[in-house]
Amino acid sequence: MIDAAEIIRTQTSILFVTLDSLRYDTARTAYDNGLTPHLASLLPEGGWERRQTPGTFTLPAHIAFFSGFLPKLPQPEQPPRLWECRPPAFKAVPPQTFVFDAPNLLAGLGQHGYRSICVGGVTYFSRETPLGSVLPDLFDEDHWRPEFCSPEPDSTRRQVDHALEVAEHHDGRPVYLFVNVSATHVPHSHYLGDSRDTAASQQAALAYADTHLARLITTLTAKKRWLIILCADHGDAYGEDGYHGRGIAHPVVMNVPYAAMVR
Repeated sequence: MIDAAEIIRTQTSILFVTLDSLRYDTARTAYDNGLTPHLASLLPEGGWERRQTPGTFTLPAHIAFFSGFLPKLPQPEQPPRLWECRPPAFKAVPPQTFVFDAPNLLAGLGQHGYRSICVGGVTYFSRETPLGSVLPDLFDEDHWRPEFCSPEPDSTRRQVDHALEVAEHHDGRPVYLFVNVSATHVPHSHYLGDSRDTAASQQAALAYADTHLARLITTLTAKKRWLIILCADHGDAYGEDGYHGRGIAHPVVMNVPYAAMVR
């Protein structure tokens, strides 16, 4: 069990990676079939947990994440939350949960000396539209370029290179480094040379991202201790029961991969 209160008290840096639109079954199959060997060597024993997202598309899912609500286990009993906004006086909070007294987690971490950094992927982080500024505005600094977005076939490498570069500039201060991986978001059919996005092409996108994400984790943790959280914000339907896309409460959209570890 991760003691997030201790993590913040000791000013341990935090890496939060969202693999945009990545379905749990896609991640699990890739893990079981050895298609993501670098990530598999870093994930906790057993690999990805199946969890359920608080939002069915990028914007509400990330608003929930940055408000302290990470994906939950698909069962009645839940482990203590990593962090939580200060609740009403009548509610008890486990001692290992970090309680922040601010409207969102990033502002709360800022009160404890953290600098929050966003390396965006999909256009909700691009500032190209009014909605594309909502999430970046939560951070102390945000970074987005067209080559970080999903149509670019080498987007994850470019995102990881940039994330490592900006993280180095704050070596003396704890950081909350957020990376939204766009490779697993449509379009990803190009990873199979196909014209249609499918669960198979999403799996190929994850296999592509595997080396770069592992490089991000190993490079950061080679210098100091980090809390690492990886999950998807939601999944995508590719024709199951006639559904396509996201924003629907279908199991392939609701079930997402999740992993957390201290390294």
